[in-house]
Amino acid sequence: MSEERGDEAWMDAALAFGRRALGRCAPNPAVGALLVKDGVLVARGVTGAGGRPHAETQALDAAGAAARGATLYATLEPCAHRGETPPCAEAIVAAGVARVVTAMQDPDPRVVGKGHAILKASGIEVVTGVREAIARRDHLGHFLRVTQGRPMVTLKLAQTRDGFAAGAPHDPRLTVTGPLADAQTHMERAAHDAIMVGAGTAREDDPLLTVRLPGMEDQLRLRVVVDSNLTISPRSRFAALARTVPTLVIAMTSVSEEDAKRFTDATGAEVARVSADLLGRVPPQAALAELARRGVTRVFCEGGPRLAESLLTAGLVDVVMLHTGPKAFGGAGRHALRPAARAVLEDPALYRQTDAFALGADQITRYEKVG
Repeated sequence: MSEERGDEAWMDAALAFGRRALGRCAPNPAVGALLVKDGVLVARGVTGAGGRPHAETQALDAAGAAARGATLYATLEPCAHRGETPPCAEAIVAAGVARVVTAMQDPDPRVVGKGHAILKASGIEVVTGVREAIARRDHLGHFLRVTQGRPMVTLKLAQTRDGFAAGAPHDPRLTVTGPLADAQTHMERAAHDAIMVGAGTAREDDPLLTVRLPGMEDQLRLRVVVDSNLTISPRSRFAALARTVPTLVIAMTSVSEEDAKRFTDATGAEVARVSADLLGRVPPQAALAELARRGVTRVFCEGGPRLAESLLTAGLVDVVMLHTGPKAFGGAGRHALRPAARAVLEDPALYRQTDAFALGADQITRYEKVG
């Protein structure tokens, strides 16, 4: 195997290992790092819970003296700034690593190019750009947070075969998808830092927004409701979990501090207030900026249709996971995507379909934002 193909294979392994940290390591990116010597894996590391320790230092610590003369594969440029721990680039130099292969440069202004420069200045061979397109997808939340001040957004929608998400008001709640698709939703929740819904979904469905797969019950993610006027009931089952599961309600500044405090005292949920847009609602950009300020890099949005439309039409959705059940509703109800939102998703200049697969009787279609 050529050195180039070998680098690609090891980087694929580092990327796969790094994905284990998705949803667990905010505000830092989910980096994977492998130390390889004479074609043999010596040690590996992945970003720790809450962002520490970094993947590279974990791998170096595990390798010990075996790191000397080895090649390090890292899915992102090693950090160059001194924060809670010394820079990873300096640790790599001190360990005697001979060669470093990275997937992409870190866009963080504290790092960009500096980590690679430290390595090169110490005589370490540096190769970068290996599997960059895949790494950029994996690190998109980090990339967007440091360059655009927002997390990446995955929008999940469930629809009947004829495009409905719910029945008419006061109808029983629709069961759209089966257990395999529902389990996939819980996996996606676990791979994101926050799970977000709009006020209508919170009021009508009263969801728990937790990860409920066997063995993953301790994977608590920030639950977010975009609720302009703070209408969610403190007596809802959603609110009842707020003392044990991190919960944030994003409302407008027209909600008084007293009302916000009263809600927090009653539920344990935090209330953030942002300025309204011209329509008198929480602007989606402001909601995402608030989450980014709190260190959130990846958001899994589960609707409803109004929030989905506002995010899509504002160009703020990066991935769409469309779950389509096998049965048609055949009545008057609420569409999963209103016309303006569906027009955006179906515009090939804005979104492209990247995957489609079946989970039981349900069809999952994945779209990515173009550009």
